[in-house]
Amino acid sequence: MKALFFDGSLSFRNIAQPRPGPGEALIQVLLAGICGTDREILQGYSNFRGVPGHEFVGRVVECEDKSWLNRRVVGEINVACGRCSWCARGLARHCPHRSVLGIVNRDGAFAEFLTLPLGNLLEVPPEISDEAATFVEPLAAAAEILEQMRLEPGTRVAVLGDGRLGLLVSQVLKHEGAEITLVGKHGWKLDLARSWGVRVLSLGEEELPPASFPVVVDSTGSPNGFREALRLVEPRGTLIMKSTFHQPATFDTAKLVVDEITLLGSRCGVFRPALELLRHGHVTVQHMISKVFPLECGLEAFQYLEQTACLKVLLENR
Repeated sequence: MKALFFDGSLSFRNIAQPRPGPGEALIQVLLAGICGTDREILQGYSNFRGVPGHEFVGRVVECEDKSWLNRRVVGEINVACGRCSWCARGLARHCPHRSVLGIVNRDGAFAEFLTLPLGNLLEVPPEISDEAATFVEPLAAAAEILEQMRLEPGTRVAVLGDGRLGLLVSQVLKHEGAEITLVGKHGWKLDLARSWGVRVLSLGEEELPPASFPVVVDSTGSPNGFREALRLVEPRGTLIMKSTFHQPATFDTAKLVVDEITLLGSRCGVFRPALELLRHGHVTVQHMISKVFPLECGLEAFQYLEQTACLKVLLENR
């Protein structure tokens, strides 16, 4: 099959088509999204080698359970052992023995086909388009915040970063009743958030005072963003880290101690709440798609991301 393959450098090549194991399905990838984590992998994040990509929508083409055939699906990206204490607690995404689609020890979605266990699959409701379905994984990550902490209606939240994740977090928390201030540097992205009723602030135009928000979300993907988030969170507030980056972040830990800040790491989320948000139209994603490339133009797609301030690029396999 055709695939993008990373072994220290990214290339487009023909590789062996995967075969589904017991309890697994072979899925034809329809669309796959390129995200910040994929770009960090190319810089060495997670030491991954293989087919990257974990945001996808596809169709089941082979499976022992024939009831799944031809269903349009998305897939939870963590493939857990199912036997450890973390799995028993329903936290398979923290299973120490897990593989992660396109990130850790499991080939991903930048290919014609992939395999996943049936337990990882969710059928996509007909109300959700293929394009919108590619947002389920990052939307689930945004909604994970609500599983980790209680957010009272009216809570003032600063979201740093006007990329795709920051825009999704802003929509999810606004739907929950929070008062959002999105801080970014791209006027057209901020205009998009403004059209959803989100208060926006452009970097360089105005500086927020220190210790001014009880909750701050860092979705900048930059160590500098984390330091700014720490500056903005008020005493006894919560700083939520949604960013992953290959290079280390350095900061003054005294602020955490003296102001008694809660630092909350937030990663993957479960898919079903994200599907419901999309199905009911509580989150808008269509205007976040910048360009769609054929799979065979995947290298060009990554170059496009490096050269433009776009939001979402998709790879299409039809």
